[in-house]
Amino acid sequence: MIARSFGSGDMQRVRRQISTLFFFALFVGAGILFIIIPLMYPLLRLMKMPEALLFQGTIYSCLVVVSVVFQFINTIFFAVQKSRGSTKIIMWGNLLVLFIKTFLNILTIRLIAHGFLEREKGIYFLPLATITAHLVLTVIAIQNLTSKKNPFRLSFKCTEFKKTFLAPLASLGIPVFLEKFVFAFGKALVNSLCATMGTTVVGALGVSDRICGLSSNPINGFQEAESSLISNNLGNKNVRRAISFFYRTLLLTMSYTAVFFLIMCIFRTAIIDAFAKGNAAFAHEIDQIYYWERLDTLLIAVNTSVMGLLYGFGKTKISMLINIARLFVFRIPILLLFMKVPALSDTVGISGVGMAMCISNGLTGLSAGIVAVLFIRRELNSHS
Repeated sequence: MIARSFGSGDMQRVRRQISTLFFFALFVGAGILFIIIPLMYPLLRLMKMPEALLFQGTIYSCLVVVSVVFQFINTIFFAVQKSRGSTKIIMWGNLLVLFIKTFLNILTIRLIAHGFLEREKGIYFLPLATITAHLVLTVIAIQNLTSKKNPFRLSFKCTEFKKTFLAPLASLGIPVFLEKFVFAFGKALVNSLCATMGTTVVGALGVSDRICGLSSNPINGFQEAESSLISNNLGNKNVRRAISFFYRTLLLTMSYTAVFFLIMCIFRTAIIDAFAKGNAAFAHEIDQIYYWERLDTLLIAVNTSVMGLLYGFGKTKISMLINIARLFVFRIPILLLFMKVPALSDTVGISGVGMAMCISNGLTGLSAGIVAVLFIRRELNSHS
């Protein structure tokens, strides 16, 4: 929404949207703290946390929730910078958080190891490291957003808590929230199914996912830029140029993943051995899954590019349906077939996990590609 206003040249509206979104996030964050922190102890008890860990777990979880408020502010700061094309600030901000958090975690572990901190108390320093890292970025974000040199500086007077702003925000944001929530739930369900195949299969799948992430995670950066550029051009009513960024993103993501696929074909064994840390049996399980999971690389690039197209056009309901289908239509039913049908489970074994991942990601990529073709054709015809 901010990117579209920015593309249209309506800078006063940009400022109203930024201010409204910022203070709205503060209210939501305060609401989360007000509701969840008092309920943390009974919630953990309800979830059967051992009595000996209940007090420590409550404090730990409350600290984690506190960090969410700072993450809200930082997310808005990044959204503002992304809408303006200032992606370098986002990169340096994330690197700053990563550096501070890693440094403090390593320091905590060292202090515990050398006896300067008790293990029971030292555990609290881990969420405190997260809070500190995000708080530092929050201070930078607020300084930037309130600076008099910033034409889009925050002002409570500019807030616009009206249906004209909140309704489109909910319409765009709720499907994205549901998409991520359902996908996280589905991933946990897949892990629980894999756990029935052996105690190390979940770990092998996790390692395989991480290796695949070396290819799929970086191209999310192209997706972020794509959605912003598309939104900017839609704000300027330049639909054809907006769609052209989808083609460019598709070319870049497929080129990157193709190169990465070739590299992994050459160094697959060495990389898997590095993750397995000398455990030959575990390395074999990883290879059985990753051998198949890597084959969907190019179609993941297609799906990533199409998601950027849909986000840019504000079609978040379509992207939500595609990603829900990815899990509950293409992945979990196929995984259950490989696990429950004796003829299949006896034949493929653990490899069935990798096959299910490959088939689901591949079918999702194909589905997303078909959606993109139909969507682009409709958009071009309606603006011809």
